[in-house]
Amino acid sequence: MRTLQIQDISLSFGDREILKNVGFTMSERTRAALAGANGSGKSTLLKVISGAIKGDSASITMTRGARISYLPQSDIVLPESTVYEAAEEGYSRFAPVLEEMKVLEERTGMGGSDAMAAAEKLSECHEILTSSGYYSRRPRIETILFGLGFTKADLQRPAREFSGGYQMRIALARILLESPDFLFLDEPTNYLDIEALVWLEEYLKAFDGGLMVVSHDQDFLDDMVTEVYELFSGRLTRYAGNYTDYLRRREEEIAELEKAYRKQQEEIEKTEEFIERFRYKATKSRQVQSRIKALDKLELIEIPAHLRKLSFRFPPAPHSGNDVIKAEHLSKSYGSNVIYRDFSFLVKKGERLAITGRNGTGKSTLLRMLAGADSQYEGEIKDGAGVKKAYFAQDTENTLNPANTVLEEAESLADTKDIPGIRNLLGAFLFSDDDVFKKVSVLSGGEKSRLALLKILLHPSNLLLLDEPTNHLDINAKEMLSDAIKAYGGTVIFVSHDRHFIKNLATRILYLSEDGPEFFEGDYSYFEYKLEEKEKQFALAPAVKEEKKESKAQLSHEEDKQRRNRLKTLERNAERLLSELEALNAEKDKVDGEIALPENYSDAARITELMKRKESIMASIEEKEELWMEAASELEAENGKDS
Repeated sequence: MRTLQIQDISLSFGDREILKNVGFTMSERTRAALAGANGSGKSTLLKVISGAIKGDSASITMTRGARISYLPQSDIVLPESTVYEAAEEGYSRFAPVLEEMKVLEERTGMGGSDAMAAAEKLSECHEILTSSGYYSRRPRIETILFGLGFTKADLQRPAREFSGGYQMRIALARILLESPDFLFLDEPTNYLDIEALVWLEEYLKAFDGGLMVVSHDQDFLDDMVTEVYELFSGRLTRYAGNYTDYLRRREEEIAELEKAYRKQQEEIEKTEEFIERFRYKATKSRQVQSRIKALDKLELIEIPAHLRKLSFRFPPAPHSGNDVIKAEHLSKSYGSNVIYRDFSFLVKKGERLAITGRNGTGKSTLLRMLAGADSQYEGEIKDGAGVKKAYFAQDTENTLNPANTVLEEAESLADTKDIPGIRNLLGAFLFSDDDVFKKVSVLSGGEKSRLALLKILLHPSNLLLLDEPTNHLDINAKEMLSDAIKAYGGTVIFVSHDRHFIKNLATRILYLSEDGPEFFEGDYSYFEYKLEEKEKQFALAPAVKEEKKESKAQLSHEEDKQRRNRLKTLERNAERLLSELEALNAEKDKVDGEIALPENYSDAARITELMKRKESIMASIEEKEELWMEAASELEAENGKDS
């Protein structure tokens, strides 16, 4: 069994100890989450393990030949290449073998006593590449890229043309293609839509190595992990079970910790009172000094920031009519790209409508139209009586005043009665201690987004329009926002790819896809089931655009006849390709047999000819495998129409 042992990782920045003798062991069966507050050192630990940065001390040992792959949370740098080529770098581990083969081919062509040994070694190299799937890498590369949301046309586009979120997907594809023994993923679920998340889950479940992941997606963690490592105050603690099990255990521990914390604070307060009261009294000086020393040595009890129960409430929602917003015959296009065509719907008071679907299907566009930020469409959107909107867009951070401090910016929209509690609210949105005095201009993109969201939520409204509100929140802050929305007296329309958030909130789901908009009433589990069924078909046929299913009964006799003929053609094509593949593999085996014959070793020209023949056959096998996969996928999709 392959194992990875981490011991004695320590790292300090200035006076702050980030990691204190951290250690744990992974096997190829490990499925672990790494938890902890923002800034606790999770990303730093993964960087030390991967070798991206050097620790003050670290001992990392693993089974001989085992490999580690690491996906960072940010700072992804892609090469000047196409999407396909950037993903194909996941096979760069074979570069030394390919280089060696070039040298060996030259040696076999030169003849002499060295040619036989070179030919044997060359055959071994070919076997390594064949058994590893290198020669048939294209279908696997495409399957992973399609699963992560890329289209066939995207594969030849320059990788750097894509947004940061899609560049992260390219980097993730490359990491998965490396087929490591131990996989470390830092926030892989950021910027993935729900379909890509479902696909990634299925892929990782089938992954046969050890996995450690940092994520703020609770459903993803619950489905993936069997243990949780919590990083707190530089130390690592292991908890068995999934993420929900971990939260339950920690909730019990936190309750005990809070009790001990209150008791300690009472003792500290009494000690400080004694010191202040008798500080200048000579007869008590020894006792005063003793208690001062005791206070200095006291190890203060801390409540982990990422597990503190956070609380937030919206301002009371003004009264509105029962029909909150109505869309009639909406049509929207970008050039030839049709986003909506004749789309109508009604949102009633008190609904919590979740909008989800693949990236590029018009989720944010619809929210902008409903908010009045985009008027370039056909049709009509009518607001109900008394509707007051609050709209959070993904670029709302651009509306912040860079000259203000975080505190000043939060106070600028708050009611006078809310100002005393602003510091607590900022803490709930991960701005603690001196963070509130930072200038807006120096905040990161995520910090600006959280501050902009807080400002929106402080504004009295009865219709919240929220575009990916949880993107920069940790699990605890998401829970706080979810609780606040549940208690909110108004109507909410939100775009999200966070399944746990949707599951907890949505009373109705609008799913947008290439097939058009589709509403799902209530019950998220039914929607999830339908989505997983769709994604299974997508995984089988990544390059085929799925058509809308029609029952056979709805087809005319002529259409039915055409369908049967098409099925026969597809079946014949798939059988022909499979037969050709079998013939090619038989030919490859025959060439391998000839390469192994001793009489060919001494014939430099003959062995060179055989090696070139084998390379040509392998290229044909790769091409035929790709064509067969496409044919089989199309046949699967066509057969699926009868179900």
